[in-house]
Order: sequence, then structure tokens, then C-alpha cells
Amino acid sequence: MGDHGNEDGQDWTRSFAGMATEPFEREVAELLMSPLDSDDIEVKPDGLLYLPEIKYRRILNKAFGPGGWGLAPRSEHSISPKTISREYALICRGRFVSTARGEQDYFDPNNLATATEGCKSNALMRCCKDLGIASELWDPSFIRKFKKQHCEEVFVENVVTKKKKKLWRRKDGADFGKAC
Repeated sequence: MGDHGNEDGQDWTRSFAGMATEPFEREVAELLMSPLDSDDIEVKPDGLLYLPEIKYRRILNKAFGPGGWGLAPRSEHSISPKTISREYALICRGRFVSTARGEQDYFDPNNLATATEGCKSNALMRCCKDLGIASELWDPSFIRKFKKQHCEEVFVENVVTKKKKKLWRRKDGADFGKAC
């Protein structure tokens, strides 16, 4: 079994134990699929809506309690000159829920530790889709309405090149630094 198992003897690098055995109770499902608070949704300069990673962790903690869920690595890190990736499984209450490959770009090998955390966070957000968390961020109708109500496109100019382009931001004053 080695060092990949838990106290129940499950090797989460390969196991799908508990997958689709039964739904989580109604109270948990309601927490997981609750509509997002519009104040929690951010917009990237390219217009992509997202929920900050810490919000996913808070939803999981509310639904399962701290320690009631976790991410188990299912592969070694794959490292290219500019990107790191790794597959993770989301385990909730000892049950396999989802698997996803997280990825993160990096530009300096000295920042590899930070990139590995970004990779893990990316996998967590991808796994949470299978629980219904933040599902509206994948719904084109919701995206259009949210952007119309809460976001705006603005022209910005590069100070050096004088090249102009349109970028997105929240109407409530979030600047591009916060939205990135």
C-alpha cells in the first residue's frame, strides 16, 4: 500500500472508492449548489468570470467540515520549461468525488513551489464543478447577465508602446490589479 493510502487502506492514486454510491444529504447538496454571491465573483481582464480559490475551500468546509474533504495527488508533477501540471482527486467524507488535472504557468524556476500551489488550486476548482459549486460560471446566460450588470470594458493604453486595447473590470471599482 505504501504512503499513498489513508487510515482505511485506500490508495487514492488509483482508487475510485465510493464513486456514485449515493448522493450527499440534501443539506450538503444545497450548500454545494447554492447560488454565488455576486460580490464573490471576479472578472479577469480578458472577460473570464471566476470564483477565487479560497471561496471553493470555504464552501467545501461548510458542506463537509474542515478535515471532511481533501485533494489526493494521483500523479507526479509534470514539469515543462513553462508549465507544471498534476492530477488530483477530490475526496469528500472518504469517498472519491472527482479527478482533474491542475496546471500553472511559471516563468522562473525559483517560483516552482508557488506554481505547485497554483496547480493544486486549479485542480480543486476543476474538481468542484462535479459537485455543482459555482456552476453558474459555466452558464452562458448567467455570464452575459452578470457582465452586463456588474462589469464593464474599458480602453487602456500601454505607456511605452501607446497601443490601446479593451480590458474587462468590475463596475464597483475593482482595478485590473485586483481582477487579475
